[in-house]
Amino acid sequence: MKKKNAKHLPSKRVNRGRKASQAVNLEYTGQVMMTRDGSVFVRIEGQTDDVFVKNSRTRNALDGDTVRVVVTSRGGDGRKREGKIIEVLERSGRQFVGILHTVGAQAWVLVQSRYMPYDIEVDAEEAAAMGAKRGMKVAAVADGWHRGEAGPYGHLVDVLGEPGANETEMHAILAEFGLPYRFPEEVDNAADAISEEIGPAELKGRKDFRDTLTFTIDPADAKDFDDALSFKTLPSGNYEVGVHIADVSWYVRPGTAVDREARERGTSVYLVDRTVPMLPEKLSNKLCSLRPGEDKLTFSVVFEITPKGEIRKRWIGRTVICSDFRLDYEEAQKIIMEGDPEKPLDQALQTLWGLADIYRKAAAKAGAIDFDRPEMKVEVDSDGRPVNVYEKVSVESNWLIEQFMLLANRTVAEFVATGGKMNGVAARDAKPMVYRVHGEPNSEKLARLALFSRSFGYRFGEELEGRAAARNIQKLLASAEGKPELPAFQDIALRSMAKAFYSTDNIGHYGLAYKFYTHFTSPIRRYPDTMVHRLLEQYLAGGKGPDRHKLEEECVHASEREVLAADAERTSVKYKLVEYMMDKVGLEFDGHISGMTEWGMYVEIEPTKIEGMVALREIRSDFYDFDEDRYRLIGRRSRHILRLGDPVRIRVKSANLEQRLLDFELIESHDSAGNRR
Repeated sequence: MKKKNAKHLPSKRVNRGRKASQAVNLEYTGQVMMTRDGSVFVRIEGQTDDVFVKNSRTRNALDGDTVRVVVTSRGGDGRKREGKIIEVLERSGRQFVGILHTVGAQAWVLVQSRYMPYDIEVDAEEAAAMGAKRGMKVAAVADGWHRGEAGPYGHLVDVLGEPGANETEMHAILAEFGLPYRFPEEVDNAADAISEEIGPAELKGRKDFRDTLTFTIDPADAKDFDDALSFKTLPSGNYEVGVHIADVSWYVRPGTAVDREARERGTSVYLVDRTVPMLPEKLSNKLCSLRPGEDKLTFSVVFEITPKGEIRKRWIGRTVICSDFRLDYEEAQKIIMEGDPEKPLDQALQTLWGLADIYRKAAAKAGAIDFDRPEMKVEVDSDGRPVNVYEKVSVESNWLIEQFMLLANRTVAEFVATGGKMNGVAARDAKPMVYRVHGEPNSEKLARLALFSRSFGYRFGEELEGRAAARNIQKLLASAEGKPELPAFQDIALRSMAKAFYSTDNIGHYGLAYKFYTHFTSPIRRYPDTMVHRLLEQYLAGGKGPDRHKLEEECVHASEREVLAADAERTSVKYKLVEYMMDKVGLEFDGHISGMTEWGMYVEIEPTKIEGMVALREIRSDFYDFDEDRYRLIGRRSRHILRLGDPVRIRVKSANLEQRLLDFELIESHDSAGNRR
């Protein structure tokens, strides 16, 4: 089949470490990122700059493949290093989604991916045996590429269904990222066989909180409740606050079929219209879910807290609870704002909110960065069709739960790191632990933020590293509150940030301003939390813990699965947003410039924040050059400047559901003399 035409190149690159060497003829091992025209960028671990390879020099490498590449030109002056691939070391094994096409006894998958410009030849008889018919959407893996052939060959791994059907398209997104959407029969059977009994053996060694006021606060449509809070006023006037987390590790034992599947998945996946759980339904929605009126096994962190928020005592261990109330955020919010303090539940919520407010302010003072960006949600009907896009508003009840979950996570991490002394100083012989870490931001990108903000008249401090940089970001965002340039500042600041990940090497969490941090509070939906529970079980019993190297490998795997799940979630949202815009082609919207590249600018329209691209080549009034350092486009003839965050008006040009792309065109205004305004 013929190679498909180029349409869009990949967008922004992420900083990944030190500058690459400028020497030529050096060989590296890296991973391929393919563009729609068949060219590739080879990403090399530990280097900032990718190596660009023309499509004639790729040696038939495909997206995700591991290759050996030799650098043939230095780059510099804004140009990419170039090279050629000399060997494909390993095929990625990733799934590509497309439409099955047959001609006689031959069959191909016409791939629908911006990262795969070739179609995959498959065995027609095998496809038919799997129930695949011409025109169906399928998933295939490219196994290789014979020299002299027009494209790769491979095999089908799944038949997804009729194109355009909601079930087909959601399953296609999961298949694209190699994420399962059903549990193997062996795993379901193993989960069903787990005993639901809570008897003397299950209660042995657990603290009993069943007579303490306990409640959950979750979204209205939630089914898995993995955290609960308990509250009691002590004779001293202090408060006993318990953070109780579903004891998944009690039910899911290492090495079992359920555990192997949960580890492989790594996390639950939240698509627009569904949740793909990490654990089978019996565990996620029933056995482990902290449903009201049912005795539940939990792993808890219990605090004694003064009315001023000072923590006097901490206790960590296994417990049993019985939740008294299941609240959603709206119900909890009403109690916080209007509740009767004479009622036990109302008093508990109002007191806990007061404590959460103390902790929130303390975090800001310590340098924690809260971007507080609008979170947009897509509402779908019973058939999965998008009917509305709206902003999800975070209220006090959200912050209440968030602050106590942060407190529990931080406490557990500090307990292990300090050998139980909780003194803020890491022990020399600290046992292996799964930390949630977040490095310092990229100082070069912060320098660009400083330069960009000064063009608006803002002052940005000279410090671009350490906690001082965080305070500079805080001050800038606070001073721009309510002003049009705030989203641009937030966007650049976010791009400067490192990505959080799991590691046994505790470098702290920069964004939260915590020296110690982990994930302990969501074991139903995150496998690392279950790992942390198991480590706590060992350490509380005096054990030494696992081999650090093996634990680090598990951290890397969990981080990789988290990235895949997040990519799938964003892709499902993008698909539904494009679907939502299908009947709006030709309509005009106000928006602002949300991103820039050398080939186009991205625009977010109001009020939905849906993003599309305006190709620079299609702006008729002038030819624009991209000034990357100052986040602006400059017209060659007019010297007109378009900056990140600038308000613009656009017309929806096209909505490509297959590629999940929105194209906008800029509506330009001119004065009576024909000059652009």
